[in-house]
Amino acid sequence: MARLTLDEVKDLSTRVLQSCGATPFQSDATARSIRDAEADGIRNVGLGYLPTYAEHLLCGKVDGTATPTLSSPRSAVVLVDAQHGFCHPAFEFGEDHLVAATKSCGIGMMAISHSYSAGVLGWFVERLAQQGLVAMMFANSSSAVSAAGGRRPFFGTNPIAWAAPRQDSSCVVADFSTSVVAWVKVNTAAQAGEPIPLGWALDVDGNPTTNAQAGLDGSMAPAAGHKGTALALLVDILAGGITGSNFSFESSSFGDKTGGPPDVGQVIIAIDPTPTAGSGFLHRIETELAALTSDQGVRLPGDQRLAHRLNAQVSGVEVPTPLLDTLHSFLK
Repeated sequence: MARLTLDEVKDLSTRVLQSCGATPFQSDATARSIRDAEADGIRNVGLGYLPTYAEHLLCGKVDGTATPTLSSPRSAVVLVDAQHGFCHPAFEFGEDHLVAATKSCGIGMMAISHSYSAGVLGWFVERLAQQGLVAMMFANSSSAVSAAGGRRPFFGTNPIAWAAPRQDSSCVVADFSTSVVAWVKVNTAAQAGEPIPLGWALDVDGNPTTNAQAGLDGSMAPAAGHKGTALALLVDILAGGITGSNFSFESSSFGDKTGGPPDVGQVIIAIDPTPTAGSGFLHRIETELAALTSDQGVRLPGDQRLAHRLNAQVSGVEVPTPLLDTLHSFLK
């Protein structure tokens, strides 16, 4: 086990991405997202997911040399074509345009088309909340989750995130998949030969299983049954349909090295609260959050991440030696 500072996490991520063919433009934002995931204690899409990024650069599932293009077909709409590159630099390419459109129109939307995995959706919406906006994000992914009553993978884990600003310059952030858990958690358990809780996944016959590999061979379970399925469909309609990208069932797998770019999409909706709520919005939010947490035992979405972040800024993060060895194997 090694301990790395957050700057060392970013530096290692940058070197791995660039060694596998990513340009500085593509690697910078992506490496910062990995650093921030590690800081927030979300290793499965931090350094733990970096080997997949590297393999997908090498096999062409993601184009490490892509340059996004931007258009504004309506005054409140920003369309960014990621050109099969990483999602994070594509978002940053259009972020200022989205903020300007939102503050001009009161509401704005960014559609990122022909994109790749978005990783931690909270990373995107928190940035917008830090600029005084309420933000929501929807991202689809390759098929891994069966619909309620079904047995074959159809939807991706299709996460949703939202964030709102607070008076003290922090934000409240929620980020969750429309499956019971994220696919990477089951994949991590399978790689370690560990069981998973009953209810996370189904085997190929549609039966609940505690065998992680059987779950990967079968399908993930939707969160809350039919409700999770309806949300997954909403995400697919937004992220796949509105962006003109692939639906989950059309996308190549994020879990292997075959099939070319997944060609998925992301939709971010931002709202400026001041036209309707005025200057009292932040005070009202604090009233709501104080009332919520007055019930002993209740914590706000994102509180656990923030605690991880504050600790990591001082103490860094522990990285397993086998993962470090794998990452160093990509360096040339």
